[in-house]
Amino acid sequence: MAGAGALLRHCPLLLPQDRHGTAYEGFVTAQGRDFHIRILLPVDLQLKNARIECSWHLKKILHGYRHILKQRLCSCPDLVSFMVELKTVLEIALKNAQDLHIPWPPEYYSCLVRDLEILGWNRVAYVDTGLTTVKLKAEDSCGRQHLITLKLNAKYPTEPPGCLVDFPVPFAVSWMPQNFLIDIYNQFLAALESLKEFWDALDEIDGKTWVLEPENPTRSATSRRIAIGNNVSVNIEVDPHHPNMLPECYFLGADHEVNPLRTKLNNNMHLWNPEISLLQNLRELLEIDFPSRVVLEKRDFAKDCGICYAYRLDGSVPDQVCDDPRCGQPFHQACLYEWLQGLPTSRQSFNVIFGECPYCNK
Repeated sequence: MAGAGALLRHCPLLLPQDRHGTAYEGFVTAQGRDFHIRILLPVDLQLKNARIECSWHLKKILHGYRHILKQRLCSCPDLVSFMVELKTVLEIALKNAQDLHIPWPPEYYSCLVRDLEILGWNRVAYVDTGLTTVKLKAEDSCGRQHLITLKLNAKYPTEPPGCLVDFPVPFAVSWMPQNFLIDIYNQFLAALESLKEFWDALDEIDGKTWVLEPENPTRSATSRRIAIGNNVSVNIEVDPHHPNMLPECYFLGADHEVNPLRTKLNNNMHLWNPEISLLQNLRELLEIDFPSRVVLEKRDFAKDCGICYAYRLDGSVPDQVCDDPRCGQPFHQACLYEWLQGLPTSRQSFNVIFGECPYCNK
C-alpha cells in the first residue's frame, strides 16, 4: 500500500471509496482552494481508461487544458503521478485566470468614456462588454461605408490603441498621450480620402465588368481578374498610390487568344491617359469592349475545370487553357499539373511541365 501512502501525502483530501482502489473521491487543493473531484479507474487500474468527474467550477478552470490532462493520463505510470501533474496544471490555470481578471485602472474607463463622448456615439458601431474593443464607422465622400477597429490596453491613453482597417496600404497612427480618439478618427477620414481614386477605379471595374477573382473583393484587394471572352481574361494589379497609372497586366487563356492582346497592350502603352478612368484606358489600349454585365451572365465565362469538373478548387478558378483553337478547355493549374505528372509522355524543363491535353490530346 505504498502507493496509497504517497497519494495521502500529496492529496490528503482524496480518499479511496472501495477496497479495490478503483474509485477515489474528495478534493484537490491548489493555491489554498479546494476543488471537488472524483476519479473512477477500470478493474485493470489503467489510467488511460480512467473517468474523471469534477465540479463545474473546476471543469471551467481546466477547460483549456483538457488535451494536456488526456496526455498525462496516458503517460503517467500511476494515480499519484497523475495527481501531482493535475495539481501543477491547476496551479498554472489558476494563475493565468487571475492574470486575465486583473482589474484595469479606473482612469482607463473614465478616459475612454470621455473620448467616446467627444467623438460622438453616432460614430460608434460597436463596443465590447469589456470596453477593450471599439469599432468606429465612417462614410467617405462617395458614400462608401468603412470601419476602423480599435484594440485598447490598460495603458491607454499613454499608449495608442491598435488599429485594424480594410486598407490596401498600411495605416500608421500619429499619437501623443494627450490625444483623443477623435484624433485617430480624423486621421482615418484623411486616409479614406487619400484612397478615393483607388476605390473609384475598382468600383467602376466591379460594376461594369465581370470580375472572376476575387469573388467578393475586400477594400484592401488590389487585383482583379476581368473576363474578356470565353476562357480569356486579364489580371490587373492596381497601385493604390497611383490608381490612374497603367497597372500590371497578366493575360490568361490560350496563346492564340492572348498573344494579340499582349501585342496591342505593348503597341498602345504610350496612349495611356491618366486623365480618364482606368477601365476606359484598358478598353482603348486593348481595343476591346469588356463583356457587359447587362447582356451576359457570369456563367458564360466561369467554365468548370476539365479534370475535376468544378469551378472553384481551394479558392482558385481554372486559369490554364489548352492552346489548340479547336479545344480551349480550361483547367485548374493544380489539376493540370497533377494530370501531366502522371503521363509517361510528359517532360519537365525547370518549373514548366509539357504534355498532352486531357481533352484533345494535343
